[in-house]
Amino acid sequence: MSAKHVGVALLGLGVVGGGTYEILRDKRDMILKNDGVDIEVRRVLDRNSDRLKQLGAESLAARDIDEIVNDPDVDIVAEFFGGVEPARSFLIKALEAGKSIVTANKEMLAKSWRELEAAAERGGGGLYFEASCVGGVPVIRTLTDSMQGNAVTSLKGIVNGTTNYILSRMSDEGVEYGECLKEAQRLGYAEANPSADVDGFDSSYKNCILSSLAYRRRVPLDRIYREGISKINVKDIAYGKELGYTLKLLAISKCRDGRVEARVHPSFLPSAHPLAAVKGPFNALYIHGDSVDDIMLYGRGAGALPTGSAIVSDIVFAAGKDTHRRFAFELEDGGDTVISDDFSSAHYIRFDVKNEEGTLAKISGAFAKCGVPVKTVLKKDDGTLIIVTHEAGESAVVRALAAAEQLSGVERVAAHIRVEE
Repeated sequence: MSAKHVGVALLGLGVVGGGTYEILRDKRDMILKNDGVDIEVRRVLDRNSDRLKQLGAESLAARDIDEIVNDPDVDIVAEFFGGVEPARSFLIKALEAGKSIVTANKEMLAKSWRELEAAAERGGGGLYFEASCVGGVPVIRTLTDSMQGNAVTSLKGIVNGTTNYILSRMSDEGVEYGECLKEAQRLGYAEANPSADVDGFDSSYKNCILSSLAYRRRVPLDRIYREGISKINVKDIAYGKELGYTLKLLAISKCRDGRVEARVHPSFLPSAHPLAAVKGPFNALYIHGDSVDDIMLYGRGAGALPTGSAIVSDIVFAAGKDTHRRFAFELEDGGDTVISDDFSSAHYIRFDVKNEEGTLAKISGAFAKCGVPVKTVLKKDDGTLIIVTHEAGESAVVRALAAAEQLSGVERVAAHIRVEE
């Protein structure tokens, strides 16, 4: 039986696009032997002539997206531009022309999934995005093709390597946030404008995608609570260690009684938890299914070849399909079943207090009146008082903190970090 020949166009030859081109070029014979598909890069859209020359791809250069869309020998379009536009418009054109698309563009997908899915339905192609979350780690296909016997009840993930590098260094070396950020920028882990990473936007896009797949309903981006790491102090990381916790920026979602809560924020984890051991720029996703119990997927969440590996996996996967999966649930509005504010967790709170008798009792009393039970107390000689609560609703904790700040012995609430037991 003759091999199936599949033509591919690449939109962009940057770090990941170039890595993908190299994998497809160098592994073409291996993919043909192992998977029975002959994948040929036929077109490349990139205005950087030096980059085209560097990769030996000058003869593949396309003038514009229309040349690619109108080429009957291009079956799959892989996009590497990043951002929403022009990627969204180009991919909708490709989908409406019957091409399948492959993308790592989590921002575009999180914001425009509904439109992309509708265009795929009209044109008959497929929508593939394994590389959009956790780089080369196969988290998307695990959720879509390996968990059919499960109701997924929770996800917890370290899905951003920049913030994990910063928090790991703060924890291991006691270096303050600003210095760690500068080092992350020097090493290429963080952009000159690091907001997408350190303010939690990148993790929120990924949480939107992963949670929608896990619970088979639309988890809108604007219903995901988001908080970044820029206010984290090494003091709290050290106090957390003393209490048996490790700090991570987590993407979290849980499905309880038919309702989903989805959030991104710094979280203390028990130091024995598998996610606590994930260091540096590495990523991991911890999944709980009601049949399989706990699964953790770990690996490199970014980089030319790891992300290119996931892109190529999707290209090969799409090339072998005559019909494509439709994510119909994404077209349904599940926003009214997603909790965006009053979720439940335990809390770490650091107070600056005066040297007055009975301050702890007053704080505990104020918390009890608000329905927030205290679990652990750590008191220091320098006027630092740390309380860890049992699980409580977010609104109850906000009320408790406001009440505590009015107490005569309390100078201020110096830090507030959620705890995932």
